[in-house]
Amino acid sequence: MKHLGTQTLETERLILRRFRLEDAQAMFDNWASDPVVTKYLTWPTHENAGLTAMVMKDWVEGYVSDAHYKWAITLKDGDDRPIGDISVVHFDERVDAAEIGYCMGKAWWGKGLMTEALRAVIGYLIGQVGMNRVCARHDARNIGSGRVMQKCGMRYEGTLRQVARNNVGICDICTRSILAEEWNK
Repeated sequence: MKHLGTQTLETERLILRRFRLEDAQAMFDNWASDPVVTKYLTWPTHENAGLTAMVMKDWVEGYVSDAHYKWAITLKDGDDRPIGDISVVHFDERVDAAEIGYCMGKAWWGKGLMTEALRAVIGYLIGQVGMNRVCARHDARNIGSGRVMQKCGMRYEGTLRQVARNNVGICDICTRSILAEEWNK
Protein backbone atom coordinates (compact mmCIF):
# COMPACT_ATOMS: atom_id res chain seq x y z
CA MET A 1 0.00 0.00 0.00
CA LYS A 2 1.27 3.44 -0.94
CA HIS A 3 -0.64 6.48 0.31
CA LEU A 4 -1.32 8.95 -2.49
CA GLY A 5 -3.77 11.29 -0.78
CA THR A 6 -6.97 12.75 -2.16
CA GLN A 7 -6.54 12.94 -5.93
CA THR A 8 -9.24 14.25 -8.25
CA LEU A 9 -11.38 11.42 -9.64
CA GLU A 10 -13.78 11.69 -12.58
CA THR A 11 -16.71 9.49 -13.48
CA GLU A 12 -19.32 9.80 -16.20
CA ARG A 13 -21.32 12.38 -14.23
CA LEU A 14 -19.15 13.38 -11.28
CA ILE A 15 -15.94 15.04 -10.26
CA LEU A 16 -14.61 14.01 -6.87
CA ARG A 17 -12.16 16.63 -5.64
CA ARG A 18 -10.61 18.03 -2.50
CA PHE A 19 -12.78 20.26 -0.37
CA ARG A 20 -12.01 23.97 -0.22
CA LEU A 21 -12.87 26.36 2.61
CA GLU A 22 -15.46 28.08 0.41
CA ASP A 23 -17.39 24.75 0.18
CA ALA A 24 -18.68 25.12 3.75
CA GLN A 25 -21.90 26.92 2.80
CA ALA A 26 -22.75 24.35 0.12
CA MET A 27 -22.14 21.54 2.60
CA PHE A 28 -24.39 23.21 5.15
CA ASP A 29 -27.12 23.93 2.58
CA ASN A 30 -27.00 20.62 0.71
CA TRP A 31 -26.65 18.02 3.47
CA ALA A 32 -25.17 18.93 6.87
CA SER A 33 -28.22 20.93 8.02
CA ASP A 34 -30.79 18.37 6.85
CA PRO A 35 -32.00 16.00 9.61
CA VAL A 36 -33.30 13.57 6.97
CA VAL A 37 -29.80 13.24 5.51
CA THR A 38 -28.05 13.02 8.89
CA LYS A 39 -30.60 10.65 10.44
CA TYR A 40 -28.33 7.58 10.36
CA LEU A 41 -25.01 9.43 10.72
CA THR A 42 -22.80 9.53 13.79
CA TRP A 43 -22.38 13.32 13.77
CA PRO A 44 -25.22 15.68 14.64
CA THR A 45 -27.15 17.81 12.18
CA HIS A 46 -25.41 21.18 11.91
CA GLU A 47 -27.40 24.00 13.51
CA ASN A 48 -25.50 26.77 11.73
CA ALA A 49 -23.02 27.35 8.92
CA GLY A 50 -20.34 28.37 11.43
CA LEU A 51 -20.10 24.80 12.69
CA THR A 52 -19.86 23.56 9.11
CA ALA A 53 -17.05 26.05 8.45
CA MET A 54 -15.10 24.69 11.45
CA VAL A 55 -15.51 21.13 10.18
CA MET A 56 -14.46 22.21 6.69
CA LYS A 57 -11.33 23.87 8.07
CA ASP A 58 -10.29 20.58 9.73
CA TRP A 59 -10.95 18.64 6.53
CA VAL A 60 -8.93 21.04 4.39
CA GLU A 61 -6.04 21.08 6.86
CA GLY A 62 -6.01 17.27 6.71
CA TYR A 63 -4.85 17.34 3.09
CA VAL A 64 -1.26 17.89 4.24
CA SER A 65 -1.21 14.13 4.88
CA ASP A 66 -1.04 11.61 2.05
CA ALA A 67 -3.11 9.29 4.27
CA HIS A 68 -6.08 11.72 4.19
CA TYR A 69 -8.79 10.69 1.72
CA LYS A 70 -11.75 13.10 1.72
CA TRP A 71 -13.60 13.98 -1.46
CA ALA A 72 -16.23 16.57 -2.27
CA ILE A 73 -18.74 15.07 -4.69
CA THR A 74 -19.63 17.54 -7.46
CA LEU A 75 -21.63 17.26 -10.67
CA LYS A 76 -19.68 17.57 -13.92
CA ASP A 77 -22.44 19.63 -15.47
CA GLY A 78 -23.09 21.59 -12.28
CA ASP A 79 -21.64 24.69 -10.71
CA ASP A 80 -18.86 22.87 -8.77
CA ARG A 81 -20.81 23.13 -5.49
CA PRO A 82 -20.47 19.90 -3.49
CA ILE A 83 -23.59 17.75 -3.23
CA GLY A 84 -22.02 15.26 -0.82
CA ASP A 85 -18.83 13.76 0.51
CA ILE A 86 -17.07 10.42 0.54
CA SER A 87 -14.00 9.54 2.55
CA VAL A 88 -11.85 6.92 4.18
CA VAL A 89 -12.91 6.95 7.82
CA HIS A 90 -10.57 4.23 9.08
CA PHE A 91 -7.43 2.36 8.00
CA ASP A 92 -5.92 -0.90 9.13
CA GLU A 93 -2.53 -0.81 7.47
CA ARG A 94 -1.57 -4.21 8.91
CA VAL A 95 -3.93 -5.78 6.36
CA ASP A 96 -4.13 -2.97 3.77
CA ALA A 97 -7.78 -2.27 4.57
CA ALA A 98 -9.89 0.86 4.47
CA GLU A 99 -13.39 1.71 5.64
CA ILE A 100 -15.37 4.25 3.62
CA GLY A 101 -18.11 6.60 4.79
CA TYR A 102 -20.30 8.77 2.59
CA CYS A 103 -23.18 11.22 2.61
CA MET A 104 -25.18 13.05 -0.07
CA GLY A 105 -27.89 15.68 -0.11
CA LYS A 106 -31.36 14.17 -0.54
CA ALA A 107 -32.05 16.18 -3.71
CA TRP A 108 -29.58 13.83 -5.43
CA TRP A 109 -30.76 10.52 -3.93
CA GLY A 110 -32.09 7.77 -6.19
CA LYS A 111 -30.05 8.77 -9.25
CA GLY A 112 -27.15 6.34 -8.86
CA LEU A 113 -24.72 9.15 -8.05
CA MET A 114 -23.46 7.75 -4.76
CA THR A 115 -22.95 4.36 -6.37
CA GLU A 116 -20.90 6.08 -9.07
CA ALA A 117 -18.83 7.92 -6.46
CA LEU A 118 -18.26 4.80 -4.35
CA ARG A 119 -17.15 2.80 -7.40
CA ALA A 120 -14.61 5.49 -8.26
CA VAL A 121 -13.21 5.56 -4.73
CA ILE A 122 -13.03 1.75 -4.47
CA GLY A 123 -11.24 1.64 -7.82
CA TYR A 124 -8.77 4.29 -6.72
CA LEU A 125 -8.07 2.70 -3.33
CA ILE A 126 -7.55 -0.78 -4.77
CA GLY A 127 -5.99 0.13 -8.13
CA GLN A 128 -3.79 3.07 -7.18
CA VAL A 129 -3.25 3.02 -3.40
CA GLY A 130 -2.99 -0.76 -3.21
CA MET A 131 -5.72 -1.58 -0.69
CA ASN A 132 -6.55 -5.26 -0.35
CA ARG A 133 -9.92 -4.73 1.33
CA VAL A 134 -12.43 -1.89 1.23
CA CYS A 135 -15.43 -2.01 3.53
CA ALA A 136 -18.33 0.19 4.56
CA ARG A 137 -20.94 0.01 7.31
CA HIS A 138 -24.52 1.18 7.62
CA ASP A 139 -27.34 1.25 10.12
CA ALA A 140 -29.44 -1.84 9.40
CA ARG A 141 -32.48 0.43 8.88
CA ASN A 142 -30.68 2.46 6.20
CA ILE A 143 -31.49 0.09 3.35
CA GLY A 144 -30.56 2.62 0.65
CA SER A 145 -26.97 2.83 1.86
CA GLY A 146 -26.72 -0.96 1.82
CA ARG A 147 -28.00 -1.02 -1.77
CA VAL A 148 -25.28 1.44 -2.83
CA MET A 149 -22.64 -0.90 -1.41
CA GLN A 150 -24.23 -3.97 -2.97
CA LYS A 151 -24.34 -2.31 -6.43
CA CYS A 152 -20.59 -1.72 -6.11
CA GLY A 153 -19.96 -5.43 -5.58
CA MET A 154 -19.49 -5.25 -1.83
CA ARG A 155 -20.50 -8.50 -0.14
CA TYR A 156 -22.59 -8.63 3.01
CA GLU A 157 -20.47 -9.85 5.94
CA GLY A 158 -22.93 -9.64 8.79
CA THR A 159 -24.82 -7.50 11.25
CA LEU A 160 -23.48 -6.53 14.64
CA ARG A 161 -26.35 -6.02 17.05
CA GLN A 162 -26.61 -2.80 19.07
CA VAL A 163 -22.94 -2.01 18.50
CA ALA A 164 -23.06 1.68 17.57
CA ARG A 165 -24.85 4.93 18.22
CA ASN A 166 -26.05 7.42 15.63
CA ASN A 167 -28.64 10.19 15.50
CA VAL A 168 -31.44 7.63 15.89
CA GLY A 169 -29.85 6.04 18.97
CA ILE A 170 -28.22 2.67 19.58
CA CYS A 171 -28.28 0.67 16.36
CA ASP A 172 -27.40 -2.54 14.59
CA ILE A 173 -24.63 -2.15 12.01
CA CYS A 174 -24.34 -4.09 8.73
CA THR A 175 -20.90 -4.49 7.19
CA ARG A 176 -20.10 -5.06 3.52
CA SER A 177 -16.72 -5.36 1.84
CA ILE A 178 -14.91 -6.05 -1.39
CA LEU A 179 -11.43 -7.54 -1.78
CA ALA A 180 -8.92 -6.57 -4.42
CA GLU A 181 -9.17 -10.02 -6.02
CA GLU A 182 -12.96 -9.58 -6.38
CA TRP A 183 -12.69 -6.03 -7.70
CA ASN A 184 -10.09 -7.01 -10.29
CA LYS A 185 -12.20 -9.83 -11.80
